[in-house]
Amino acid sequence: MDIKSFFAYGEKVPGYEVGVLNEREARAAAAILFVGAFLGLTNGVMLGTAVFSKYFVTFFAVDFTLRIIQPRYAPSLMLGRFFVQNQKPEYVGAAQKRFAWILGFLLAWPMFYYLVIDFQPNPLKVLVCLICMALLFFEAAFSICLGCKIFAWIKRKDPKYCPGGVCEINFKEPIQTFSPVQKLILAATVLVMGYGTYAYFAKLPDRTIFVKKMKMLMMSQAELDALQAAKEKAEEDAFFSDDDDF
Repeated sequence: MDIKSFFAYGEKVPGYEVGVLNEREARAAAAILFVGAFLGLTNGVMLGTAVFSKYFVTFFAVDFTLRIIQPRYAPSLMLGRFFVQNQKPEYVGAAQKRFAWILGFLLAWPMFYYLVIDFQPNPLKVLVCLICMALLFFEAAFSICLGCKIFAWIKRKDPKYCPGGVCEINFKEPIQTFSPVQKLILAATVLVMGYGTYAYFAKLPDRTIFVKKMKMLMMSQAELDALQAAKEKAEEDAFFSDDDDF
């Protein structure tokens, strides 16, 4: 294989005008990465350890670097190919996928620095992790590539072969539309889910281990130091109070 063919982005498939990738592989890979990110988050929250997250973020950063250079050698995409190798490929344009993965790359390496090299968790860094998880979830569950949509907005000429055929679709089938009653039920469902999430964190302060851990995870190092100092002061006061009783 020569250098030119190695760096040629996307696969050449008869009938397609541009280089393409298999969307089924990408969705499977997104699901695999989402599971890894979720396990890292739960380990950090429930067990108070970031070891798993450090290994995962390292893998994530390297994986996305390979995706934007040559996706056929990205580990997560090869794992995805293994699981969907017997399914009919769903070809999508490689250019917009590469753009989406560049966005992931730009999120991955700062996370690597702040969670692996210089571990200092704070609300902003946790938010970046949650954004990555949301992007992975949308692609895996709904085949919605938000980075691809951004690519379509900024590109003058419409991209070809978008995931789900959204670039080519001109009208919706009746089964894809919502009746007024369905819209009402959908809106009520979203409102209830949103309020439920808010109530879990706001209405039940410190009553669950998860909320306590999340609050600590969202604290800055200065806040954690102040909390530890207050805890030590309370223990010291309690100790001398016990001595006075004697």
